[in-house]
Amino acid sequence: MRPLRLDLHGFTVFREPTTVDLTDADFFALVGPTGSGKSTVLDGICFALYGTVPRWGDRRRIEHALAPSAAEARVRLVFEASGVRFVATRVVRRDGKGRVSTSHAGLEQLPPGFDLAAFDTAPAERTEAGLGIVLAGSPAEMDAAVAEAVGLPYEQFTSCVVLPQGEFARFLHAKPAERQEILINLLGLHVYQLIGERAGLVQREAESRAAATRGVLADLAGADDAALEAVETALAAARGLVGKVEEELPSLAKAAAAGESASANLARLEREIAVLAAVRAPTGVATLGDEVNAAREAAGATEAGVLAAEEREEKLRAELAEAGDRTTLQRLLDAHAERVLLTATVAKLAGGVAAATKEHNTIAAALQLSRAKAEKAALAVVTAQRGIEAAQTADRAAALRVHLARGEPCPVCEQTVLTVPMVPETAALAGARAKLATTEKAAEAANRAVAGHDRTLRELDRSLAAAAAQHEESAKRLGSVEAQLADAPAQSTVEAMLATITKAERAVAAATDAVRAARQRARAASAALKKAEDRLREAWREFDAGRDALATLGPPPADRDDLVGSWQALQAWAGVARGERAQAREAGLVAAEAALAEITERTARLDALFHDACVAKVRATADPAAYRQAAALAVERATAAQHRILERRDQAARLSEQVAEHEREAQVAKSLAQHLRANQFERWLLAEALDALVAGASGILRELSAGQYDLAHDKGEFFVIDHADAGLRRGVRTLSGGETFQASLALALALSEQLAGLSTAAASLESIMLDEGFGTLDATTLDTVAATLENLAARGDRMVGVVTHVTALAERIPVRFDVSKDARGVAQIVRTG
Repeated sequence: MRPLRLDLHGFTVFREPTTVDLTDADFFALVGPTGSGKSTVLDGICFALYGTVPRWGDRRRIEHALAPSAAEARVRLVFEASGVRFVATRVVRRDGKGRVSTSHAGLEQLPPGFDLAAFDTAPAERTEAGLGIVLAGSPAEMDAAVAEAVGLPYEQFTSCVVLPQGEFARFLHAKPAERQEILINLLGLHVYQLIGERAGLVQREAESRAAATRGVLADLAGADDAALEAVETALAAARGLVGKVEEELPSLAKAAAAGESASANLARLEREIAVLAAVRAPTGVATLGDEVNAAREAAGATEAGVLAAEEREEKLRAELAEAGDRTTLQRLLDAHAERVLLTATVAKLAGGVAAATKEHNTIAAALQLSRAKAEKAALAVVTAQRGIEAAQTADRAAALRVHLARGEPCPVCEQTVLTVPMVPETAALAGARAKLATTEKAAEAANRAVAGHDRTLRELDRSLAAAAAQHEESAKRLGSVEAQLADAPAQSTVEAMLATITKAERAVAAATDAVRAARQRARAASAALKKAEDRLREAWREFDAGRDALATLGPPPADRDDLVGSWQALQAWAGVARGERAQAREAGLVAAEAALAEITERTARLDALFHDACVAKVRATADPAAYRQAAALAVERATAAQHRILERRDQAARLSEQVAEHEREAQVAKSLAQHLRANQFERWLLAEALDALVAGASGILRELSAGQYDLAHDKGEFFVIDHADAGLRRGVRTLSGGETFQASLALALALSEQLAGLSTAAASLESIMLDEGFGTLDATTLDTVAATLENLAARGDRMVGVVTHVTALAERIPVRFDVSKDARGVAQIVRTG
């Protein structure tokens, strides 16, 4: 398995979308300070494939995948295995209640030639819609699909491809017992303990089945040769019984037929006697005719009453029609009343119009007088205004006179002043203005009087028009009413005619009530008649039913007009017929007793035949078919008993074989359980696995150390053979830090190949990623480690990834991914080199 591209979004410290492109990174390092998120990249690879991370501990704690402030985490891994590319996707979401669950998990096989650059433009959700062949679409399907694609289950993947931090050199320095336990866990050898336990369970189950089968076999006793001979003898006797029964059955059938005939004859006579004895006339039949006649007479009388009431009602309605039309007369009476009212209204409105006209004329004259006064006042205002203008001119001239001198030129006309006029003692303008004020007040008063009279006159015009309109309308309506009453009778005559109509209407209403009551009496009489006739018909039906029950016995004919006589004739005939059948019953009893004696004799002979054949006798019956059926049933039972014994003999043989098979299975399981409980097989497997592991690690160590070291073991302890020191054997604890790293790496690589070989699928180990603390190594050892990693990458058979925060080591690796955190604690990755 070779990772090509890893996309993270919301996964632990990678809250922002982050991509790690490993397409051309054969030898790379994840570099950064402690806690920056380097190991989280390897966690993302594990989580995309298996849904968990080694350092989380519990595989169910998927909430660790979410960044603290994120509601969703997406991880997508594109990897290659055996030349085929796959994409694994997992999406984890947190709901409103804080619960975290996997909302999507899928594995797809990408089509050949698929460009991974498409993931740079396509959203992360695109993989949920499908990119190629879908191999898994749910978390439950992912484990099997990933194991088949990668070739390793989760436990072996984290030991072969991703080597956890702190566990790198543990296997090299472990004690033999601890190393044995590690091998048991890594190689899954505990499965043989489970096999042993399963073998013990299989042994117990086989022994239980054998015991149960022996119990069933014990229940099959009685299927020997003697039992078979006994049932065959019984079968022969039953077959012989069938022939003898067939010989006796004709006589029994004849006797049974005679007995049935005698019994049937007696039963018939008993039924007829009972029917004849039950002939009784119902109670009340004698009075039914009189009741019906009385009801008919009552119904006729009520019908006559209805006709008389209807004739009276019709006569009164005719008289009402001749009395006149109530509506027309009522309208005339209303017109008379309206004429009286309109006459008074017209007279009242005429007086109002006259008064309004007089007031209107008075106000009109006052308005003309006010307008004359207003015009005179307006002329006075104009005259006063002209006086002000003249006074202003005189005052200006007087003001100039003080500047005139005789013989001097006038300042206005520039002519020589001959005589200086006199200067008036008072100013003329003040007097003119006082006069103007007086005339303006008089004009305002006159105008107000004109406006008041004009407003009053308009109101009187409206009132006069309304009064005139009302008077005209009332006079018009009065004329119409007068025309309507021109040829009409007087009011008293109309009132008398209406009183006559009211009296006729009351008489008609009383007649209508009388008709309704007569009809109700007629309906009651008709219902009583129907009820009496129904009782009569029911009595005839009872008679017919009783006579029909005797139809086969020849009853006398009935008189359909005389119910009582018909019942009396039927009762007399029934008494005679009953006496005749009583005499016939005595003779029938004698014949029945003779037939019963013959049947008893024949059934006794048949019972003896069944007794001789050792077959249960038939219950008391004279039916030949019952004896025939019992004989046939005896043959069937004997045949079934024979078949059961034969089947039990065959079943016993099969059960004996099953007991032997269960015992053999229990013995094999017991032997397997004993071998596995002795731990010999497990110790042998561990020894073989350790030999293969050391041999593989020795070859890798020889290559990594340029031929200097071989790895070997003795009694569970590891040591190296130093070819640079004449093949000296040295304990692994004497190795330097760099040499220890080389030996541990060789063991890790060999162990991963061993685990891949033991995997149930074909594993493709195309990458290895080391998450180890290189910061504890000195400069020389670090140089050795770097050279070792370079040699491992140079082999070209695997991608090599290293997680480190040691700058000196990172600088020697061609491709580096710098991992850092910003001030918010969000991790970022930048590729360098």
